[in-house]
Amino acid sequence: MMEQAELLVSRHGRLGRIRLNRPKALNSLTLRMVRLFTQALMDFGKDPQIVAVLVTGEGERGLCAGGDIRALYELRNGDKSYYKTFWREEYELNALIAAFRKPYVVLMDGLVMGGGVGISAHGNHRIVTERTRLAMPETGIGFIPDVGGTWLLSRAGGAGLYMALSGAAVSGSDAVSLGLADILIESDGLTELVGRLLCVSDESEVSSALADLSRPPEKSVLMKERSALDDAAARHGVEEILNEMEASASAFLRAAAAEIRHKSPTSVKVTYALLQRASRARGLEECLLNEYRAACRLLKSHDLYEGIRAAVIDKDRAPKWAPATLDEVTDSMVRSILAGDGAPEPVFRGGS
Repeated sequence: MMEQAELLVSRHGRLGRIRLNRPKALNSLTLRMVRLFTQALMDFGKDPQIVAVLVTGEGERGLCAGGDIRALYELRNGDKSYYKTFWREEYELNALIAAFRKPYVVLMDGLVMGGGVGISAHGNHRIVTERTRLAMPETGIGFIPDVGGTWLLSRAGGAGLYMALSGAAVSGSDAVSLGLADILIESDGLTELVGRLLCVSDESEVSSALADLSRPPEKSVLMKERSALDDAAARHGVEEILNEMEASASAFLRAAAAEIRHKSPTSVKVTYALLQRASRARGLEECLLNEYRAACRLLKSHDLYEGIRAAVIDKDRAPKWAPATLDEVTDSMVRSILAGDGAPEPVFRGGS
């Protein structure tokens, strides 16, 4: 039986098309996919015959569920250099997408998580639907929101902080309201959209097709709580933020605080520190480097493998974090993780 390609790259007239093709694994990314994606995008960027690029995920469940964390768990006692290479090249792709000058149309239908956010939310034409569930769930597996997630979420106020610390998924309407997507289109209109994009002859026809099918986002519970989340986020430090949320009259905020307390205490504190740095960063590339440093250090941590075990290996949803509480995670521990592992570091630069 012939092996199916993990990434399908094609040209349709003046449209370049990239399709993630691991539907049984929710299109989770591998290093080979990242490399093929990068090469395809660079080729399309240089080709004067290509006026736009369309990115989609095969299957009915979603665009992309992120990286292959099961494979990471299987390497827990072995050589982890593969994942340092994977993150470096994945983040380079994220920077390339952010700098891509032609219309980069990505259909964020269904599940869009972790690395899936990285290949979509940095684009310039980000399409969500009523089926979209977008999340950066990394604190639940002892990791941090990477792929430029701290850059994106630090610009979404208290709601972004809530997403980063809790790992909560948001709707397509929320994604538009938070600046993580641009346009909401009904999922049953995607076939028509793709058909029109396959026939485009210039960039204006891309904008026209999107405008014709878009509809206004709906106001959700999250948007109604946005002001209260902003107030909580203005507090200093994770503990003060959680105390504010737990004392709130809002059941939503109290439940959010309880959810955050179930995440890896180390991940929560490191994520908060990364968001603080991201809020002062000059650009995405600076955030990618900060995330890379933390990711490489967390490769050696207990919580990363314990979190993956509890979430996808044994599926008992009962991780035993170490340290077990936020109070036990000291500022010096956080600084040590943010400093990286001492190895030579990449420079992330976009360009197409």
